[in-house]
Amino acid sequence: MEVYPAAVSDDATKQQERHYFLLSELQTLVKDLPSSFQQRLSYNTLSDLALALIDGTVYEIVQGLLDIQHLTEKNLYNQRQKLHCEHQALKQDLARKHKDALQSCKSHNLVLLKANQQTELEALDVRIRDEQKMMDKKIVAEMDQKVVDQQNTLEKAGVPGFYITTNPQELTMQMNLLELILKLQQKETPAGKF
Repeated sequence: MEVYPAAVSDDATKQQERHYFLLSELQTLVKDLPSSFQQRLSYNTLSDLALALIDGTVYEIVQGLLDIQHLTEKNLYNQRQKLHCEHQALKQDLARKHKDALQSCKSHNLVLLKANQQTELEALDVRIRDEQKMMDKKIVAEMDQKVVDQQNTLEKAGVPGFYITTNPQELTMQMNLLELILKLQQKETPAGKF
């Protein structure tokens, strides 16, 4: 199959024009970021990011990652709500049990019964606190893993600035890069497409 120079040149010209357009838009969007991050986003970084965005694949990847993150957050929220409801039911059952016991208790056993009930209530409170703490740790660990998965995916997709890190400054830089990508995607996407 022969390649005609005019067709190759036309395609290269369109890509070059798109690159310049994306780079210009990114340079405009960067001005909204804090100055400390503006300084870290060099012309070359923005140019590389514009190149990565040319064919739209990165937009699709970012949208897919956002969808996965939202589903994960919703699932984890629902798990925590379920645990909270279970804890409320346990507290209500114990309160009902205590009330029934108090009503049928002889007066000479009342002090002992109240002491035992207080011990039971404190034990339940400790159990609930421990279970909530374990759930919260699980949630944080899952969200941390999602961040690593996102970093890995974007690094493999060739998006500049993305690699696996736990450094808070680098994470903030990556969040700013994602914000730039999403804002640029919104500018380019006609209303209602997503």
